[in-house]
Amino acid sequence: MSSGAARASSRANAYGDERSRMSGANGSFRGERTDAKGAPSPQPGAQFPGMAHKRTASGNPRPLSRAAEERRYEERRVTERTYEAQIERVRAVSPEKPQRRSVPAEKRAPEVRRQKSTELRPKEPAPEAPQAPWNPEVTLLPHTTAPLASRVSIPPLASTVPQAPQPKPLSELSLEVQEAAIVEDLLFVFMAFEGQYIRYAKGYNPSEERDRLSGPTFRILPGLDPSLHDLTKSMLKMATYYSALVAFVDVLSREEFGAVNHALCASIRKFLQDYLIMIAQLETQFLTSDTFTVHVLNIHTISTSQMMLQLYSLAQELLKKNALLDDESEEEDEDSDDDYDKVIERLNDGGDLVPGNMAAKRICKGGVVLGMVTKRLETMSGDPTARALLTSLLRDASRPYMVMLNEWLHHGGINDPHSEFLIKEQKSISRQRLEQDYTDEYWERRYTIRDHDVPPQLEGVKDKVLLAGKYLNVVRECGGVDVSKVVADVPMSFDDSRFLENVNSAYAHANESLMQLLLTTHALPARLRSMKHYFFLDPSDYFSYFLELGSSELRKPVKSVNTGKLQSLLDLVLRQPGSIVSLDPFKEDVKVEMNEVTLIRSLQRVVNIKGIEQGEALQPLSNQPIENDKNATGFTSLQLDYAVPFPVSLVISRQTVWRYQALFRYLLSLRYLESQLSATWQTQTRGVSWAHKGANRALEIWKRRAWTLRARMLVFVQQLLYFCTADVIEPNWTKFMARLGAKDGDQEKKPVMRTVDELMQDHVDFLGTCLKECMLTNSKLLKVHFPLPPLPYLSYYYMTKLTPSLQIHSKLMQTCTVFAAYTNWLTRELEKSDPDLSGTNKPSTMTADQWKRFQATKAVQRGSTSQHHDSPSSADDAEARVKNLSEIIRKWETNFSRHLQILLDALNHYAATETVVLLSLCARLSTANQGTEYAGLRTEEDAA
Repeated sequence: MSSGAARASSRANAYGDERSRMSGANGSFRGERTDAKGAPSPQPGAQFPGMAHKRTASGNPRPLSRAAEERRYEERRVTERTYEAQIERVRAVSPEKPQRRSVPAEKRAPEVRRQKSTELRPKEPAPEAPQAPWNPEVTLLPHTTAPLASRVSIPPLASTVPQAPQPKPLSELSLEVQEAAIVEDLLFVFMAFEGQYIRYAKGYNPSEERDRLSGPTFRILPGLDPSLHDLTKSMLKMATYYSALVAFVDVLSREEFGAVNHALCASIRKFLQDYLIMIAQLETQFLTSDTFTVHVLNIHTISTSQMMLQLYSLAQELLKKNALLDDESEEEDEDSDDDYDKVIERLNDGGDLVPGNMAAKRICKGGVVLGMVTKRLETMSGDPTARALLTSLLRDASRPYMVMLNEWLHHGGINDPHSEFLIKEQKSISRQRLEQDYTDEYWERRYTIRDHDVPPQLEGVKDKVLLAGKYLNVVRECGGVDVSKVVADVPMSFDDSRFLENVNSAYAHANESLMQLLLTTHALPARLRSMKHYFFLDPSDYFSYFLELGSSELRKPVKSVNTGKLQSLLDLVLRQPGSIVSLDPFKEDVKVEMNEVTLIRSLQRVVNIKGIEQGEALQPLSNQPIENDKNATGFTSLQLDYAVPFPVSLVISRQTVWRYQALFRYLLSLRYLESQLSATWQTQTRGVSWAHKGANRALEIWKRRAWTLRARMLVFVQQLLYFCTADVIEPNWTKFMARLGAKDGDQEKKPVMRTVDELMQDHVDFLGTCLKECMLTNSKLLKVHFPLPPLPYLSYYYMTKLTPSLQIHSKLMQTCTVFAAYTNWLTRELEKSDPDLSGTNKPSTMTADQWKRFQATKAVQRGSTSQHHDSPSSADDAEARVKNLSEIIRKWETNFSRHLQILLDALNHYAATETVVLLSLCARLSTANQGTEYAGLRTEEDAA
């Protein structure tokens, strides 16, 4: 800055370096500084008290008395240069004795200076010599990730200036001179430089980043008039705000703080530029107007000070959120735990994962910054000036965020290098993992919401924003719809009235595109009907044929089953002309596989994790039986798998396929048990041993009891199978397809207004309802675990040693299975117990043809059991055998009837508390218990 003679003399000492710094940052002060501003000048007020406070701009006429003052100023400069030249000659003469040269020079300095000064200006007092050379320099700071940050070094503190250039004390100046000096100092202080009489407070270190971000506090040298002191002190706050904001802009413009902070800093930088323009205008008034006083300066800066206060308060809040003003951050980065891409990238770059380093601290950026500005805007809505300021800041800061938002909404892409967008992408999770993913990780975790980084403007529509981009990503990866076109005329700030309309329209377009892709291009309804054919055995004619062809292979232990052979048989059956499935275009996707873990055990593990009963303790997974079933056969381990392409795999995911498999294995077990009981019926109907009517009445009663028990078991299994298919699966399937918008047999798809996520949820709800109503999610109806003892003692063991750990539903299934499995053993026991059949002569009640068939069957049985251990001879007593068989069948009847009634009681309870559809099953199963002592509802005493 330039000024008149009064201001030139007052600024001739401490701040020549700052003015030179502003004019040229790369210059040096080593020679020119001492020549131009090296020594103090006499205050103009001493000789020209009437002109000390006058300011004139360069080019204006000056008073005549000013010429004499300038001549004296030039004479003083010549004196200083002569003195310095003499010192340099002394140093050059004796360089070998630096200590002797320096000491006498310091001693002679006052004398030489006094002598030269007396010769040139004998009437003026001699100035004091400098105590030490002072050569401040301006240097360039290293580059940072903030391209627009200041690179000029920090100017030296006034407290480090030698004593010689110090200004004259304020107490020795008149009031007018004090005011002129203070106004000039304030203009420098407003630009973050120390003045002659206004300096940084003790303890402030501009080299420390925290001190610069907090802003300096200033102190006024003593001796200032009290009225001027109060006005000056009130204006110094604006200087603190400006200094802190300059440091704030430099720091938050670094790369790691994100695009939103960069845009905010750019907006604040525009306000700071206007602020400097105002200071330049005030300086012009100071130079040209005689009436420009401290009071006038205060009036001109009041509104600007309020604006700077708002910016300063926002900046301080952001700095505290970023832990730049506190010791530790109050929050931890939520992304640090599950953002595997960031962890891998940090390790690849040679970084560490130590919790205490700065990289691990949370940085306030993106939506959090916009939220803070929005919150302050709501708080200051009653102040028009603050509202206009914050609205401008929010508009500028939200522009890069809106660019990312529009890119996500209209193209499904995320251009977020600083991880500040509300949607987080895990690139390591790809769609190829859907084939083995049982947790829907691609759909649930590929794109997630940063809940703590959502701007308030998007809080109500964040789910729509997430789904819109997810849908477009699926469409883009499948190439079904062109999403690369440029969308024009989109809102670029949150205060645009079309902002919410843009989100809603983008969401509707993305949902419609993906729904059309699923329903038309990939024929989702037809694929779902295909899965119903295979997993729900609808129709089951082909599957009965498959079980018949593969029965020899399926009877083997699971480890001996040839899966390739079974797959070939299934392909042969599916291509059999005349069946419905032969016309299925997706039959190639069905595969046969073996699961050595039984259905009950796999369901137990799921139920114990997700569906424990009220009042029960959660069982740890380590306590659950995870070993394979040693007695598993092909029939008990058979399951189907179904492969679907992307994006149908989003709806028919591995989780849903597992639910299909659970229902399939349950229906298969019922079908297989029904076929075993039907085979038992055939054996007991066509077998000569059972058809023969002997003379032993007790044995005939025993056979009729066995037939009745078999019939009751068959009724139980058939009614349970009918309930699962006709009362559970079929009605729920009809409801699900109705919600999908396409009925069975419809070739044309109706327009669907539902969303893809609702469709996925409907599919999961359909399968969950089927599992629940089929009693596959109730732990009390599932628990079963007991070791199978060796043959032929299983029947007696089963009747006498059953433990309470066997639970309702599984007990009945096991009872029926054991009864069907031991039909042949019962037949042999019957033959040994009947004297007519154990003898060698044909009984009178049997025809010759029957006797011949009986002998042939007996010979085959004798050949197959010759290697096995026979019963002891003492067991050949007919009466003892009949009595033993009667006791066995009585225990069988008791266990089946008791467990069936317990199941009915439990179904009544769960029908009243959980699923009302179980009432129909109670009515159907109650017929299997009629005529027994357990028929009807039991009282509490009976239950006990």
